[in-house]
Formats: sequence, structure tokens, C-alpha cells
Amino acid sequence: MDALDTQIIELLKQNGRMTSSDISKCIHLSVPSVSDRIRKLEEKGVIEQFTLKLNRNVMGQAQMAYVSVMLDRTENVDNFRATIIKSIHVLECHHLAGEYDYMLKVAVPDISALEEFISVSLKSIPGVSKTSTVIILSTLKEE
Repeated sequence: MDALDTQIIELLKQNGRMTSSDISKCIHLSVPSVSDRIRKLEEKGVIEQFTLKLNRNVMGQAQMAYVSVMLDRTENVDNFRATIIKSIHVLECHHLAGEYDYMLKVAVPDISALEEFISVSLKSIPGVSKTSTVIILSTLKEE
């Protein structure tokens, strides 16, 4: 990966729908060369997928939070993971080293929906022994 690849990645991070033609104009490289570089970045696994960023307020998911989760026993891990992956409210799930086992990034319509998610959905998963929630007030940067 060189400086041109880095420039292409930065442009695609800003706008994943940017065409090879538009990128070529920005970095002064031919369209076929840009297309070839993007293909190679995908083949190498540098670019895993192209996605979109949703406006959570417009989507009715204005309340966001980080929820730390502690499991009581390792026997409950597989079921916990399978259940969390299916949840429409969980945007991210990270396995952690430290006091808690998992960190969830959750998006829901409002505080009452967050309460319901934690109290009803999350705590009903076998093995969830403890949670801790941090409410997101605003986001300055998100990539």
C-alpha cells in the first residue's frame, strides 16, 4: 500500500459511492489505474466492504448507548453471541479483556426503549449477570 492507495481510501471513507472517475480527478491518476487499485485493495482485504452511514435521528434511533455486559459462565457465551447478533438494536459487539466481557453499541428510539432493551431483552439472555450503561449525549466523530 502506498500514498496513492491511502488517498483512495480516504476519499472512499468520505464518500463510498465516489466513482473511479471522480477519484482519478482528485489524485491525478487514470480511471483504469484507480479501478485496479480499488480491486487490489479489496482482494488484499484492506477494503472489506462498502457501506452507508445512516442518520440515526431520522431513522428513529436517536438514543445511543454503550452497554458493558458481564457473563457468569463460559457455557453461556455461544447463546449470548447468537442472540446479540440477531438484535436489531445492537450496532456493534466487542469482546473485551477486563472487568466486563462484552461492550455493545446500542441504538434505540428513546430512553424507555433503552430501558426495555436492557431490562427485558438483554438481561433475559441466560448468563448475563451484570450490565453497566453509558448514554451517548452526542457524537463528534464516527467512522
